[in-house]
Amino acid sequence: MGTRGITLLGSTGSIGTNALAVIAREPERFRVVALTAHASAEALIAQCLQFQPRYAVLSDAAEAERVRARLRCAGCACTVLHGREGFERVATLPEVDTVIAGIVGAAGLHPTLAAVRAGKRVLLANKEALVMAGKVFMSAVREHGATLLPIDSEHNAILQALPREFRGDLDAVGVRRIVLTASGGPFRLSAAHELEAVTAEQACAHPNWVMGRKISVDSATMMNKGLEVIEAHWLFGAPQERIGVVIHPQSIVHSMVEYRDGSTVAQLGQPDMRTPIAYALSYPERIESGVEPLDLTRVGRLDFHAPDLERFPCLRLAYAALRRGATAPAVLNAANEVAVAAFLAGEIAFPRIGELIEAVLAQVGVSEAATLEAALDADRLARERARSWIERQRAGVALAAPAPVRLRNSMS
Repeated sequence: MGTRGITLLGSTGSIGTNALAVIAREPERFRVVALTAHASAEALIAQCLQFQPRYAVLSDAAEAERVRARLRCAGCACTVLHGREGFERVATLPEVDTVIAGIVGAAGLHPTLAAVRAGKRVLLANKEALVMAGKVFMSAVREHGATLLPIDSEHNAILQALPREFRGDLDAVGVRRIVLTASGGPFRLSAAHELEAVTAEQACAHPNWVMGRKISVDSATMMNKGLEVIEAHWLFGAPQERIGVVIHPQSIVHSMVEYRDGSTVAQLGQPDMRTPIAYALSYPERIESGVEPLDLTRVGRLDFHAPDLERFPCLRLAYAALRRGATAPAVLNAANEVAVAAFLAGEIAFPRIGELIEAVLAQVGVSEAATLEAALDADRLARERARSWIERQRAGVALAAPAPVRLRNSMS
């Protein structure tokens, strides 16, 4: 493998910083061409001084100018861009063959799709790309000859557990089912009435992983796992009834693949994002990640049990949105983003996250998700309905409970 030019979309977040830690160990293999951040200017400046990329990008023009001046004074010859055009430009540079898509939320859609359409090797951590517009993204991957490698731990584990010859047909390689593991988050043993008093700090205190605040809350509600179910559908061509979820508190088994002969192949490792990032960066080779080897004698035990859908309604809603199809997953994702932001801001209690999402899914109609614009329209409408729901609750207006979305339990 020669030196790979890399653009890192979202370099200051948890995915970005872990990716740079792996890249720094292999300077002969990887060259950082571009780094991007939404608004974390100081962190981006420090990364630019260390890795000396050709380009840096921020969302805001004024902030980009400030960073440009700071880097110039520090002697760093880095072109600083801003806005959507800047993000898309660095995702499609000819000297870049690998794009790490680590921007959280809908903001990552356009640059990630631009990288796919440029035929890049895309290391995907942005869940929203496939949740909101899976049909669009996977069609673009095929049309433009891009390579899509997941770097979240669960889908990366499935990639490792599937045969190398897998090309999107589970039956052709004898797969019966994919099983995603979930830690259960910090509240897996909490009684339902205790969740009313949960604080943002408690929800963000994940027992095993160090993640951003939004993803940490998603883990606490298990919406993170629900979104991963939708991702797995698109990444591996799996219908929802062939994607299971089990609670595994130790976060040692990252996911499993069940085969028709009765075998189950699992990927195990420390709960450290550097492992899946290193695997995707070097695929199909393996490189040092800086992660300590797993010592099962110290782990001692591995536990598994079915998820509680009363405690975790978000997982149920994600399965329902996948079954409904079209733009329903985009509606689910948008409502969740608004709900999580409101919870983190102290505007709603923790249990209201699921209630808000269920209400918005009941209110917003779905349409064919054939274009990115259709997904974004659904996203916009869902956000409007979600904010209206929050405003009505603030005003003390009685909120009619939507008819619950029911489906048979295919999680475990």
